[in-house]
Amino acid sequence: MAPKDINRGTAGIVLPKDVSTEIWQNTIAQSAIQQLARQIPLPGGGVDVPIITGDPVAEWVSETEEKPVSRSTFGSKNIKGYTLAVIEPFSNQFRRDLPALFQALVTRLPGVLAKKFDATAFGFVASPGSGFDTLAAAPSVSINTNVYDGFLAGLSSVATNEGDVTSWVLSTQAEIAALGAKDTQGRPIFTDSVTDGGAVSNVLARPVVKSQNVFKAGTVGSPGTAATVGFAGDWNSAVWGYVEGIKIDISDQASLNDGGSQLNLWQRNMFAVRAEFEVGFAVRDANRFVRLTGATPV
Repeated sequence: MAPKDINRGTAGIVLPKDVSTEIWQNTIAQSAIQQLARQIPLPGGGVDVPIITGDPVAEWVSETEEKPVSRSTFGSKNIKGYTLAVIEPFSNQFRRDLPALFQALVTRLPGVLAKKFDATAFGFVASPGSGFDTLAAAPSVSINTNVYDGFLAGLSSVATNEGDVTSWVLSTQAEIAALGAKDTQGRPIFTDSVTDGGAVSNVLARPVVKSQNVFKAGTVGSPGTAATVGFAGDWNSAVWGYVEGIKIDISDQASLNDGGSQLNLWQRNMFAVRAEFEVGFAVRDANRFVRLTGATPV
């Protein structure tokens, strides 16, 4: 085992503030969840988000009769931040050109962090712990055989649970299916013109956000599972928050535990880049969302 003081490492070069800010902004831009759900301040210990669970009830009254008294009812959801992090080692030869390193970080890290956060929030991977909700329990509707009816069923599913679809999140696979949907006359349903409008920007008068983060391949089996190609829901009932902005450090003196193997950066003339931030996600009710599924692989 390496000595403890070596494992701690020491911070080396820190990215300029404007570069770190750009990485943070690009992470939000590449995350479907962070684009759609409402952002809230999130203290380090988490926070309870108040939820209105019932409205006052009005009654008809005759002249001179007392007016009824009624009150709203409330509940709360706890949202807690968890650390999402990645460390990537490089050779020192890469250090010779720091601007190139900075540009690589700008283009690489946002997608890595956004993809993992979305995969967790959509329920593709397990929640990191209590206080971090996922949409794993959201009901599913298929758009595999009849795209229009599938979208309509999704709208109906959310409405049944007292919600309204405020936006759809479609993968490339779902958009291709929508582009191929035609009416009985063979005309495209979701575009006015294939030549001038070869993209789906609205479905049933609700806007579309396109993100490949929403896709999860199906599995072969007996029975197999259908691919997830999109989500829809009442995004007004979802919130996300972060404790701090993205923190990025560079060290050439640490020892990394790489899958059980020790990697001493100083000994190998290497350095490593660490990126992390604390983030949380909560939804009022997963049933106010719906998973859109495609074909089951055979």
